[in-house]
Amino acid sequence: MHRTKLLFFILYLFSIQLAFSQNNNPTVSLQELQEIELTVKQTSKEIKSSTKKLNEVGDKIENIKNNKQQKSKSFLDVKLYDDDFIKLAFRFLLNLLAIVLIARAIYYPLAKRKDYLFTYIMISILVFFICFTLKKFELGLGMALGLFAIFGIIRYRTDPIPIKEMTYLFIVIGISVINALANKKMSYAELLLTNSVIIFATYGMERLWLLKHESRKVITYEKIELIVPENHPKLKEDLERRTGLKITRFEIGKINFLNDTAQIFIHYYADEQDGKFKDEGLRSE
Repeated sequence: MHRTKLLFFILYLFSIQLAFSQNNNPTVSLQELQEIELTVKQTSKEIKSSTKKLNEVGDKIENIKNNKQQKSKSFLDVKLYDDDFIKLAFRFLLNLLAIVLIARAIYYPLAKRKDYLFTYIMISILVFFICFTLKKFELGLGMALGLFAIFGIIRYRTDPIPIKEMTYLFIVIGISVINALANKKMSYAELLLTNSVIIFATYGMERLWLLKHESRKVITYEKIELIVPENHPKLKEDLERRTGLKITRFEIGKINFLNDTAQIFIHYYADEQDGKFKDEGLRSE
């Protein structure tokens, strides 16, 4: 830009000097100066137009070079490598580390449920890659909320999940969504802090505060004469003897006088039992 202005100024001086040399007159009339100025302006317009065309040609050449380079690094019009690959690898490792710490190091030693351990890790991996892939289409927050709604509706209805396991499920989904959808406005330090807070909060609730997990089982009981309130101590003693569980409390549900059976919900702390019993969740039959 400065070179162009300098060229215009030189042309202007050269034109004035040329007028002096042609007229051999130390003075130049106003009309001659105006003609010289008009000539310089026309010349400058032509130079600008030529410069613009040259820039356009240069841009086209650069685009052609870039397209050739991209085609040489692509297969079926898809890039073989992208700078986002490093970002994907780093975030995936961060997400996997967080999920392994929560599911394997915190949850599994207490619950001993390999089926849920497998579910948490695989759902986390799947949700992470779904979010990271669809992030290219800029679906954003709506997609994340949609995933939460889908998993909230499904809830593996064929086998009801206990409240605690359901909480872990939402933890792994939430961490995976955060790690996949975090954009440039969120630094890696903030991302690490978010993961760390969730991990330590889960660890603190499970290990440091020593919160007991109350499980529940549904039993069809045939000694219907023991369901009356005055026989509840005998009912509890009979249930503990027959199940081998230390029952904290129980509730009486449906009563069938035709078959002389009753539905009883027994509650117990799984960590205090000698054997491992499957928690049947909170849905009644």
